[in-house]
Amino acid sequence: MHQAIAPEGVQGSPTAAPSAGMAALRAEIVELQSVNDQLMRALDSRAVIDRARGMVMALVPCSSERAWGLLVDVSQRCNTKLRFVAAALVATAEGVPLPEQMRRELLRALRRLHAADRL
Repeated sequence: MHQAIAPEGVQGSPTAAPSAGMAALRAEIVELQSVNDQLMRALDSRAVIDRARGMVMALVPCSSERAWGLLVDVSQRCNTKLRFVAAALVATAEGVPLPEQMRRELLRALRRLHAADRL
Protein backbone atom coordinates (compact mmCIF):
# COMPACT_ATOMS: atom_id res chain seq x y z
CA MET A 1 0.00 0.00 0.00
CA HIS A 2 1.31 3.40 -0.68
CA GLN A 3 1.08 6.48 1.31
CA ALA A 4 0.54 9.89 -0.26
CA ILE A 5 2.96 12.52 0.90
CA ALA A 6 1.52 16.01 1.31
CA PRO A 7 3.59 19.01 0.21
CA GLU A 8 5.48 20.76 2.98
CA GLY A 9 3.25 22.91 5.10
CA VAL A 10 0.02 21.20 4.09
CA GLN A 11 -1.46 19.07 6.83
CA GLY A 12 -3.78 16.36 5.68
CA SER A 13 -6.76 18.33 4.41
CA PRO A 14 -6.99 20.49 1.30
CA THR A 15 -8.48 23.29 3.40
CA ALA A 16 -5.54 23.51 5.82
CA ALA A 17 -4.17 27.02 6.30
CA PRO A 18 -1.06 27.71 4.22
CA SER A 19 2.23 27.81 6.05
CA ALA A 20 4.38 30.89 6.34
CA GLY A 21 6.62 29.35 3.68
CA MET A 22 3.75 29.09 1.22
CA ALA A 23 2.70 32.68 1.93
CA ALA A 24 6.26 33.86 1.33
CA LEU A 25 6.41 31.87 -1.90
CA ARG A 26 3.16 33.44 -3.11
CA ALA A 27 4.44 36.91 -2.24
CA GLU A 28 7.65 36.21 -4.15
CA ILE A 29 5.66 35.01 -7.19
CA VAL A 30 3.57 38.21 -7.15
CA GLU A 31 6.73 40.32 -6.91
CA LEU A 32 8.42 38.41 -9.73
CA GLN A 33 5.33 38.82 -11.94
CA SER A 34 5.43 42.56 -11.28
CA VAL A 35 9.13 42.76 -12.13
CA ASN A 36 8.52 40.70 -15.27
CA ASP A 37 5.73 43.07 -16.36
CA GLN A 38 8.01 46.07 -15.80
CA LEU A 39 10.81 44.47 -17.82
CA MET A 40 8.45 43.66 -20.69
CA ARG A 41 7.24 47.27 -20.78
CA ALA A 42 10.85 48.47 -20.72
CA LEU A 43 11.74 46.21 -23.64
CA ASP A 44 8.74 47.44 -25.62
CA SER A 45 9.64 51.06 -24.86
CA ARG A 46 13.25 50.45 -25.81
CA ALA A 47 12.27 49.00 -29.18
CA VAL A 48 10.10 52.04 -29.99
CA ILE A 49 12.82 54.44 -28.84
CA ASP A 50 15.40 52.64 -31.00
CA ARG A 51 13.08 52.86 -34.03
CA ALA A 52 12.61 56.59 -33.45
CA ARG A 53 16.36 57.02 -33.07
CA GLY A 54 16.84 55.27 -36.40
CA MET A 55 14.28 57.58 -38.01
CA VAL A 56 16.15 60.65 -36.74
CA MET A 57 19.44 59.20 -37.99
CA ALA A 58 17.87 58.67 -41.43
CA LEU A 59 16.38 62.19 -41.51
CA VAL A 60 19.51 63.93 -40.36
CA PRO A 61 22.80 62.22 -40.94
CA CYS A 62 23.99 61.95 -37.34
CA SER A 63 25.30 59.42 -34.85
CA SER A 64 23.10 57.28 -32.68
CA GLU A 65 24.16 59.31 -29.64
CA ARG A 66 23.17 62.60 -31.28
CA ALA A 67 19.81 61.16 -32.32
CA TRP A 68 19.29 59.99 -28.72
CA GLY A 69 20.16 63.48 -27.46
CA LEU A 70 17.71 65.06 -29.88
CA LEU A 71 14.89 62.79 -28.71
CA VAL A 72 15.73 63.48 -25.06
CA ASP A 73 15.76 67.22 -25.79
CA VAL A 74 12.32 67.08 -27.41
CA SER A 75 11.04 64.97 -24.53
CA GLN A 76 12.27 67.44 -21.92
CA ARG A 77 11.04 70.52 -23.77
CA CYS A 78 7.59 68.95 -24.25
CA ASN A 79 7.56 67.66 -20.68
CA THR A 80 6.63 64.26 -22.12
CA LYS A 81 8.17 60.87 -21.44
CA LEU A 82 10.74 59.84 -24.00
CA ARG A 83 8.80 56.69 -24.92
CA PHE A 84 5.75 58.82 -25.83
CA VAL A 85 7.82 61.14 -28.01
CA ALA A 86 9.36 58.10 -29.69
CA ALA A 87 5.98 56.43 -30.21
CA ALA A 88 4.56 59.61 -31.74
CA LEU A 89 7.51 59.90 -34.11
CA VAL A 90 7.27 56.24 -35.14
CA ALA A 91 3.51 56.67 -35.72
CA THR A 92 4.26 59.34 -38.34
CA ALA A 93 5.50 56.53 -40.58
CA GLU A 94 1.90 55.33 -40.65
CA GLY A 95 0.47 58.75 -41.44
CA VAL A 96 -0.33 59.89 -37.90
CA PRO A 97 0.66 63.55 -37.50
CA LEU A 98 2.91 64.59 -34.64
CA PRO A 99 1.20 66.58 -31.91
CA GLU A 100 1.81 70.27 -32.60
CA GLN A 101 4.08 70.94 -29.62
CA MET A 102 6.25 67.91 -30.46
CA ARG A 103 6.44 68.97 -34.09
CA ARG A 104 7.61 72.46 -33.10
CA GLU A 105 10.16 71.15 -30.61
CA LEU A 106 11.45 68.55 -33.07
CA LEU A 107 11.98 71.25 -35.71
CA ARG A 108 13.78 73.44 -33.16
CA ALA A 109 15.95 70.53 -32.04
CA LEU A 110 16.81 69.74 -35.67
CA ARG A 111 17.79 73.38 -36.24
CA ARG A 112 20.00 73.33 -33.13
CA LEU A 113 21.62 70.11 -34.31
CA HIS A 114 22.23 71.56 -37.75
CA ALA A 115 23.63 74.81 -36.28
CA ALA A 116 25.99 72.83 -34.02
CA ASP A 117 27.29 70.94 -37.05
CA ARG A 118 28.18 74.20 -38.77
CA LEU A 119 30.41 75.35 -35.89
